[in-house]
Parts: sequence; structure tokens; C-alpha cells
Amino acid sequence: MGKRDYYDDPNAPEANALVIAVTVVVRNDEGDVLMIERTDNGLWAAPGGAQELGETTTEAAVREVQEETGLHVQVTGLSGIHSDPRHVIAYDDGEVRHEFAICLHARVLGGEISTSDEARNVAWIPPSRLTEIPVQRSMLARIMHAITNPSEIHID
Repeated sequence: MGKRDYYDDPNAPEANALVIAVTVVVRNDEGDVLMIERTDNGLWAAPGGAQELGETTTEAAVREVQEETGLHVQVTGLSGIHSDPRHVIAYDDGEVRHEFAICLHARVLGGEISTSDEARNVAWIPPSRLTEIPVQRSMLARIMHAITNPSEIHID
């Protein structure tokens, strides 16, 4: 399913859904950030996605990282809650999502990096290179907060 992100855009369609999602910032021993190149919009992002009925936020985070990257992770903390209504995501099926993203810190326990239907590329990106790759504005803000203020919980 294709999608289009809008941020603070007067031409954006009006949101018709609120969906709880997780964003997982995983770092390796060198401090690099686990990133995926999304198949639906071609942008790079931290792994994550919608929480499903019947699962905890932690379970959603572990599932999404494994589905998108092949890695098994352990959630180690909360980075923040991001709910900016100026960011909406329009899907081909007519859903226009005001995302409610819970951003978590995690570490790798095992697995091997692999691509998926949702991720055409998976890579460890040094923080200094995050602004050199195409990343949606809200996603970059979540990641940068997580890596520059790891013990401060962001709430908006």
C-alpha cells in the first residue's frame, strides 16, 4: 500500500484515523542507528509500525523490528511520545492517519539483517550521516531526540 507523508502542509488531507505506532531506535556498539529504506515511500526510517490489538507496546516493537530487519531486539527504554497533529500520513485506501508514535530504545539480541516486504534496504547509519539520507522530518526528529537526549523522555 502506498502512502504519502505531509507535515504542516495546508494542502494535506484531513486526518480520519488515529493509530498507535511504535518507532524503535536501535544502536550498535559503535553508536550507529539501525535504519530501513521503506518500500512504500522510498524514505529511510527507524523500524516500526502500528501496534496490533492484543499486543503490548513492547511486543509491537520487537515484532516490527524482527519483521522489517530480521533482528531480534530487547526494548531498553522509552525515548518519547510523538503525536504532532501537523504530521499526517495519507494511504492509497483513503485512510489519513494522525499517528501517535511511541519511540523506544532497544538493543540487538540476535538475528541476521535481512530485507522484507516493508524494507528494501537495512543498514547501520552513523548519526552524522542521518541528514544525508532522505528521512521524513518527524521521523528524523524522533531519532535525533533519542540519540542526543537518551535519558530525556520527549512528550508532545
